[in-house]
Amino acid sequence: MKIRLGLAALLTAAVAFVSPAAAQDYPERAVEFIVPWSPGGGSDTLMRIISGNIEPYLGVELPIINMPGVGGTVGLREASRKPADGYTISQVHEGLLVATETGVTDLAWSDFEPIALMTASPQFLVAHPTENYSNLEEFVEYAKAHPGEITIGVTLGGVPHLHAAMIEQAYGLKFKYVGYEGTGQRVRALVGGNLDVAIGDISSSAQFVENGDLVFLAVGSSERMPATPDVPTFKENGKDLELMVTRGIIMPKGTPAEARDTMEAALQKLSEDATYIEQTNNAGADVMFRGQKDYTAYLANLDETVKSLSEVLAP
Repeated sequence: MKIRLGLAALLTAAVAFVSPAAAQDYPERAVEFIVPWSPGGGSDTLMRIISGNIEPYLGVELPIINMPGVGGTVGLREASRKPADGYTISQVHEGLLVATETGVTDLAWSDFEPIALMTASPQFLVAHPTENYSNLEEFVEYAKAHPGEITIGVTLGGVPHLHAAMIEQAYGLKFKYVGYEGTGQRVRALVGGNLDVAIGDISSSAQFVENGDLVFLAVGSSERMPATPDVPTFKENGKDLELMVTRGIIMPKGTPAEARDTMEAALQKLSEDATYIEQTNNAGADVMFRGQKDYTAYLANLDETVKSLSEVLAP
């Protein structure tokens, strides 16, 4: 009897030692944060705000390692190869879904464990002042009457291209796309009168709108933004469009639930931190937390939209 009890105790101890349930002690060391973009960019800036404020809620540091290249896919490839032990996280936005659908990478968002959406930067449909239209309704009416004539500035094969294609699809329009490397370039081209409209954001366009050089026609947020209370949403116009650059945290596929849940809880607490919110707002983004379930649903729905626009997005 004593031998049986002794063996049972040893077996229980062994299972407890090897079981992921021991992740109740997670994390026991720093968690590596692979940011698949260059230092100084929007994603890097916002992820460093997370890294710099999360330790009180996670209990360990979150050191950043920048691995830029090929639209963020180099760093994501490395993250996908890391052990699924909870000690690696990375970051994605809509660009991964576009890169997957256009064949830039064979990686997909579903190759990871979505943990939490953290920030959102609503995008605007910005126009050069014209007598042809001064608001969204007039713009849609004019664009329908002049298919293929409206020039719109985007990053070809990128998220702005996706957003422009979503507007086309929603309203039954046809644009003439003009590609630019970044937001700043296309907004300057718009100010110079070389474009009719462009996809922009507050940080790149607000000053020009205040000066009267540009006009915000609509914003892709779910509600009007406090910074631009007079700019209507696409939803107000009857179209269920969310045009945002969202940035979320992911873990390698197969990461234990205990580690995923602990990271999610820490990120949720961080999203309510006043200092974190202020720093994120100062960086030109809004805090928009969605946990594992809601973030996964968001990515799945957006993926369907990207697939439906694959022919338009193809290089």
